[in-house]
Amino acid sequence: MIPVRSFLFVPGNKESWIEKSINSGADALILDLEDSVPHAQKIEARGIVAGRLKWVVEQGQRVWVRINRTPHLYDFEDILAVVQPGLEGIFISKPCGPEDVHVASQMLAEAEMRNGLPNGSIHVIPLLESARSMQLAYEIAQHPRVSAIVGSTAKNADVARALGFVWSPEGRETLYFKSRVVMAARAAGKLAIGGVWQQVKDLEGLKASSQADRQLGMNGELALHPTNVEIINDVYSPTEDEVAFYKGMIDALDEAMANGRASVIYDGEHIDIAHVKTAREIIELARLYGRA
Repeated sequence: MIPVRSFLFVPGNKESWIEKSINSGADALILDLEDSVPHAQKIEARGIVAGRLKWVVEQGQRVWVRINRTPHLYDFEDILAVVQPGLEGIFISKPCGPEDVHVASQMLAEAEMRNGLPNGSIHVIPLLESARSMQLAYEIAQHPRVSAIVGSTAKNADVARALGFVWSPEGRETLYFKSRVVMAARAAGKLAIGGVWQQVKDLEGLKASSQADRQLGMNGELALHPTNVEIINDVYSPTEDEVAFYKGMIDALDEAMANGRASVIYDGEHIDIAHVKTAREIIELARLYGRA
C-alpha cells in the first residue's frame, strides 16, 4: 500500500463537506457511515456516499469508507453500495479478532463479484478497538486484504474504555498498545496508523501527539478536522534538513565504498551500509511527498 500520512474522516451524511474535503490536503479521505452519522440518517448517508464516490475518485483523491457494524457483524448493504471502481478500501470498527476480518473479506468478495470488480481489489483497515483485537493485532494484520491496522487512542473513546486507561496528553498510558500495533503491522508488512487527536483546536497538542506517534514508528494517523491535516502531513514528512542530511550520508558512504571501505564517520557518527539503507528509504519517502 502506498503510504498515507493523513486519513481525514468526513461524515457521509454531509454532501457539501465531502465536496469541500477535496481541498483539505489529506492523503486519503474516510467517508464515514458509522459513528459520525445519526442513526436516522444512516440510509441517506449510504446513498450520498455511494453517489459521490465516483466524483471523489475523479478529483484524484484516495478514498476509503468506514462501514457500520450490525448485530450480524458488518452491514452488507453498506459494502454492496460502496464497492465501486476507485474505492481503495473499507475501515471496519471493533473487530473482535481475525475471524471478523475474514467475514468482512468474504462480504467484500461477494460485493466485488456482483459489482464487476476483480476479487481482492478492495482492501481493509481494521480499527483495533477491543481488547481482544489488540492482543491479536499481528494475526489481524496478516490477513491478505488488510493493508494497515489502526492503533488510535482518542480521549474517552472505545480504546480507552476497552483497556480502562485514564487518558493524558502525554500518552504514557498508551505507549505499550501503540508499540504493539507498530510491531504487529511491521511484522506483517503493513502500515501502522495512529491518532486520533480530538481536541481539534489545540494545534500545539496535536503536533506534540503526532510527533510522539511518529517517533514510535507510526506511518500516519487519522484526523477529525481539515485544520489538522497540514500539521499531520508535516510531521510525517521528512524535513528539508533531514533530506539534506540523508543525501549527504549516502554520498559519504558511496565515497567510502569507492575507496574500499564499508563504513565512515559522517557528521560525527559511525555509519555503514545498514544506515544508508534507512537513508534511502527516507529519501524515497520524501520524493513520494514532493519533499526531495
